[in-house]
Amino acid sequence: MLIPPPLELAANLVTAVSIGLAARNHVATWPTGIAGCVLFGLVFHGAQLYADALLQVFFVVTSAFGWWYWRRQVAPVSRAAPRGLAWMGLGAAAVTVGYGALLHHFTDAYAPFADSAVLSFSVVAQLLLMQRRLETWAFWLLVNTVSVPLFASRGLTLTAGLYALYWLNAWWGGWHWWRQWRA
Repeated sequence: MLIPPPLELAANLVTAVSIGLAARNHVATWPTGIAGCVLFGLVFHGAQLYADALLQVFFVVTSAFGWWYWRRQVAPVSRAAPRGLAWMGLGAAAVTVGYGALLHHFTDAYAPFADSAVLSFSVVAQLLLMQRRLETWAFWLLVNTVSVPLFASRGLTLTAGLYALYWLNAWWGGWHWWRQWRA
């Protein structure tokens, strides 16, 4: 399905602002993120990337919570426990396989396993972001690495290009948050 270019452009612009704010550890990342997620939900559904469309619903809910939490808690950047990270990674891998199989067998989803990997590892990254855990940026790097070729293969050229920039932003965000953690 052809995605209207203004919709894809709007989704990317709003989300780019949100992601830049996240890297700067700014609370306004959350309301702008909600707007971007609504727009991207429409884009991804139209591109038959159903796991990514569903992921936007999760992002809206968690962004509302993240916004509330960041406005009330002045939590510093901290590290996640290695054991917890290992369990989250294994859980995300299991969800990737299970949900990918469901999409493969019961829908006309395009690249169901790659799409599911974006969903499951984004969930982990988002949960870590909400808690201001430094490791969020490693998960965002993984998500963006999978997302760029996936979106490009669906003709979402602008989105793929911006996710390549988000990949660079994840490096910068990780460095910025690491500096805050060290201080």
